Amino acid sequence: MNNQQRNNIKVGLNVAVVKKEHQRSGELTCGIVKRILTKSAIHPHGIKVMLETGEVGRVQKILQES
Repeated sequence: MNNQQRNNIKVGLNVAVVKKEHQRSGELTCGIVKRILTKSAIHPHGIKVMLETGEVGRVQKILQES
């Protein structure tokens, strides 16, 4: 599934995101989507989301479909 398209990202989805401070290293943080922050339908770097932990990052991988 394409992580660059907003319609593929749903609240409650298990995803791996890269936080802004980890963009250079590419370190991923896993979690459940709480809110979708990107307004546009497509974003080349991944859709920005807030995880249930409050962390914010761009979706790199969709780990499990709900």
